[in-house]
Amino acid sequence: MSDFFTPPKPVTPLPSPEVTARQSEEFAARLRKRAKHLRRWPTKQDITCYRLYERDVPEVPLVVDRYEDHLHIGEFERPHDRSDDEHTVWLEHMVKVAAKTLDVPRSKVFFKQRKRQRGTAQHETVASRHYQIEAKEGGLKFQVNLSDYIDTGLFLDHRITRSMVRDEVAGKRFLNLFAYTGSFTVYAADGAAASTTTVDLSNTYLTWAKENMRLNGFEGDSHEYVAEDAMTFIKNLPATAVFDVAVVDPPTFSNSKRTQKDWVVQDDYKDLLQQTLKHIARDGVIYFSTNFRQFQMDESAFPGAKVHEISRQTVPEDFRNRRIHRCWRITRTS
Repeated sequence: MSDFFTPPKPVTPLPSPEVTARQSEEFAARLRKRAKHLRRWPTKQDITCYRLYERDVPEVPLVVDRYEDHLHIGEFERPHDRSDDEHTVWLEHMVKVAAKTLDVPRSKVFFKQRKRQRGTAQHETVASRHYQIEAKEGGLKFQVNLSDYIDTGLFLDHRITRSMVRDEVAGKRFLNLFAYTGSFTVYAADGAAASTTTVDLSNTYLTWAKENMRLNGFEGDSHEYVAEDAMTFIKNLPATAVFDVAVVDPPTFSNSKRTQKDWVVQDDYKDLLQQTLKHIARDGVIYFSTNFRQFQMDESAFPGAKVHEISRQTVPEDFRNRRIHRCWRITRTS
């Protein structure tokens, strides 16, 4: 599978050869079709990182993303009748099928097993190879780590949302909560924001965010980085701290030892957004996003704001899964 994985010994034979051969053919055919369909689109859009495949063939529940000339492949847990060793061999076979079909050297293909999100696992370290490349998007550069974490550091499904932020921050004060590696901050800086404040509990990700900013020439006192829980940060802000544009993109669930209580997006989003709105200027905007599929937005919880769902506009066309995230534009009106 991935380069840091040691296959079982003795080597387990490929399970159900006839079934696997059919699955391989269907998987390869779909990859070829998608690659052909997207052949010209990335170049026209100045995009070098995009989604090629997402469980298109139900029996092959993988996600295949291209990052420059590399492939990043993830598996979503699904029931199957293979033993653990057989499944390992099956996965490696499918990874090789993707590499061959898309003409990518196996050494540039990285595989991750994505399990259902539990606790702090959403940003869990899975290796320590530090295989990083410089990826480009929207005329900007980002450090992407293909080996060490479940996610790479650049969420491809928010490509359009990042552009929306860039288009409206000129001369404005920008806040990025749950900032992760700071991609929204990079876009805000590129959009000539007057100032940026980037907040994440992890020093690792804040350092990564600073590096992404440095890569693009954005340094200086107008860019602030805060290693703190987002809820704690926003509740402790002085009343005089005001922003014009904010991005709030929290995890579905988190139980970090550094916070007093677990974070559950459905339970905690109202308090978070209400507190954030207190620090948003009149006519200012919050972009709020979640990938929790069962999420229910209660617009009545924000009487001083206009809440407008923009999910259909923010999911990129390379994502067959139109429910990859949900996104709202919340404008303070009073």
